[in-house]
Amino acid sequence: MTDRLKNKNAIITGAASGIGRATAALFAREGANLILADINDKLLTDVLNEIKDFGGKYFTVQTDVSSEASIQAMIRFGLEKFSFIDILVNNAGIGGNLDNLEDQKQEEWQKVFEVNVLGPVYATKHIIAHMKQRRQGSIINIASVAGLLSGAGGNAYSASKAALINFTKTSACEVGAYNIRVNAICPGLIETAMTQPFFDWARSTGKENQLGKYCELKRAARPEEVAWAIVFLASDEASYITGQAIAVDGGITASMSFPGRKI
Repeated sequence: MTDRLKNKNAIITGAASGIGRATAALFAREGANLILADINDKLLTDVLNEIKDFGGKYFTVQTDVSSEASIQAMIRFGLEKFSFIDILVNNAGIGGNLDNLEDQKQEEWQKVFEVNVLGPVYATKHIIAHMKQRRQGSIINIASVAGLLSGAGGNAYSASKAALINFTKTSACEVGAYNIRVNAICPGLIETAMTQPFFDWARSTGKENQLGKYCELKRAARPEEVAWAIVFLASDEASYITGQAIAVDGGITASMSFPGRKI
């Protein structure tokens, strides 16, 4: 532990599993106080039990990021507990499906965009006034390499992550004068609850050795490998970085993808 986030207060959405859970653990190790938000409050309790001995102040709040009212309640809760918030990690997201375009339903697109795009928009919208008043803050959106290139996810998911990356850049330009930084992390292939069916399928069909084959490091990532990048952007070490979409992908976006490929 290096106390890189000592005395900083953070909100992490989607904190109950995957990258959010790993981020919560590393933030706690680095000295941050945390508001852990997720729609699954039972799993949040498990996360709380994992980090309780790191010595910070940690609270959980059940949150549906597709609801602006729920997001507002989450931020009010955070400000009531800590009086100020330094860091917002917009991590909650859903994958949608891989149906052919002609088979995709309107409801599917709406749900994916409500969670993956409007969730971060609502959270940023309602934390900004507070951060402007303090003239500081770091907002980190968890996008995906699917927002940078095709073949890394379904249509709705990929479009939503591309929208989130663009929102990261436009909001960074709007609030930079207030010393508020807004960046995005774009993970590659990570084994999380969202991607678990894919990993299970690969293992059950004897194709586990194919996982990560198109990545320059030839493997999938662990959630904590993404979480360390989030820690960096949240810390003062990244004080001059804003408006960026940083790929944490083992090099998969370093070369051209193959036509029609799906990770």
